[in-house]
Amino acid sequence: MRLAATIRKEGAPEETRVIEAASRFEVYDQVQKEGGIVIRLVDADAGFVLPSWLFITIGTGVKRIEIIHLARNLSTMLGAGLSLSRAFSVIERQSSNKRLKEISLGITESIKKGTSLNESLVAYPRVFSPLFIAMAKAGEESGSLSEALSVIALQMEQSEELARKIRGAMIYPIIVLTAIIIVGVLMLIYVVPTLTSTFTSLGVELPLVTRIIVAVSNFLVGNLILFLLALAALVVGSVVFLRSEIGKALLLRSSLHLPVINELVRETFTARAARTLSSLLAAGVPVLEALSITKDVVHAPIFARVIDEAVTHVRKGEPLSQAFNEHPELYPILMADMLSVGEETGKVADMLKQIAEFYEQDVSEKTKDLSTIIEPVLMLVIGVVVGVFAVSMIGPIYSLSSAF
Repeated sequence: MRLAATIRKEGAPEETRVIEAASRFEVYDQVQKEGGIVIRLVDADAGFVLPSWLFITIGTGVKRIEIIHLARNLSTMLGAGLSLSRAFSVIERQSSNKRLKEISLGITESIKKGTSLNESLVAYPRVFSPLFIAMAKAGEESGSLSEALSVIALQMEQSEELARKIRGAMIYPIIVLTAIIIVGVLMLIYVVPTLTSTFTSLGVELPLVTRIIVAVSNFLVGNLILFLLALAALVVGSVVFLRSEIGKALLLRSSLHLPVINELVRETFTARAARTLSSLLAAGVPVLEALSITKDVVHAPIFARVIDEAVTHVRKGEPLSQAFNEHPELYPILMADMLSVGEETGKVADMLKQIAEFYEQDVSEKTKDLSTIIEPVLMLVIGVVVGVFAVSMIGPIYSLSSAF
């Protein structure tokens, strides 16, 4: 069969090429041996294959919480003595998600053919992260797959909980700002024209700010459809840009210069890196491989660069903590200090776990404080907007009343 595979290799752009293979699994295996991963796989004989840059990734079809439950259930069933293929068969029957059913069925068939779990998971790179695959591999090699799956489930739960709290802290200000914009646009379209007609009929001389608001109102009333289309294009364009690598990097760098937010960002990435590295080292993954996977999990280039430097230091026989110690502007000094203690005592994984728990708790508390800080700022913004509108539109009415 001829399959069109979109392939990603580290340090190289995505490429799409047609591969002759007996099965999809053979394609995944071939690409993995070349040092790449398959992002997308379609039948090349089904028609024209679009280049990879035209695809917009919407999702994997499987929620992160479902992967957490899968890992947890697998760990429990393997611990109870079920075989791996039977455990996945149970998950396939119990799941209500069609995509997860397909994945479980595919993994079951792969395992029955003698393929290891981690090799089977590689066939679904968008669903199972490099961390998940590495932990499964370490668990299989050490004979403690049940424990490894339990650890990855806990790690993913902690990361998801952290992300949920941060998202929750952002919902309130986003809703308030959206409401301000909607109310402002409605007033410009329906309220301002009425006042403008009154001012025009009475020949009132308007101040500069009022003339600007009236001009904006006239433009919106006369070009409402154009404005809505431009607004929709701006929203879609912003979302696409912020989802791109350049947009994410720009947003991250900007957030590192904002008061309060910068500490939250630094500690979030520190917790993510520490917990990932701790889980991998505790599972017996070699240090260099664990650092490489952690770099992919951290993902953000500015933070991942420090982990790259840590790889260089370790290869030279230098302490792992040295790279983090050289970048206190990204990773807090406490991480380097505790990591150094862990290296001296031979308990690096345990120390990293403590670092992760400390910063996860700290971020959790700071997200609560963030809501408290944001609320008065939003009230101030609302007050300024209402004040400017009131002075601009009601001021001329008072001037007119005094003249009479």
